[in-house]
Amino acid sequence: MPDQETQKTIAEPNGALQDNAFLGVPVEVTISVGKAKPMIADLLKLGRGSVLPLNSRIDDPVEIYIGDKLIAKGELQEMENSDRLGVRLTEVVDLHDGF
Repeated sequence: MPDQETQKTIAEPNGALQDNAFLGVPVEVTISVGKAKPMIADLLKLGRGSVLPLNSRIDDPVEIYIGDKLIAKGELQEMENSDRLGVRLTEVVDLHDGF
C-alpha cells in the first residue's frame, strides 16, 4: 500500500478530499480536431503528400475525449520554446459525477 506521500487526493461529491491511489494512473486522452467523410474511391487515391480535408477550420474548438466521453473543449496552441502543440481548455465537464 502506498505511503501518505505517494497517495493522491480526490474530491468527494461534497467537496471534501479523500485519499485515492488511482489518481496516479495515466489515462489516454484523445483530441479531435475534425472529421472527414471521403468516398472509398477518394481514399484509395490517397498517398504521401495527399491532404484530407476536414469539416473544421483552423480556429474551431477541438474536443477532448477519454474513451468516447467528451470531457472538455479547447483551442489548439503552439507550446512555448517547443515544436509541440497543446490545448488551452475553454470548457470542462464536471468530472466529479463520474464517467
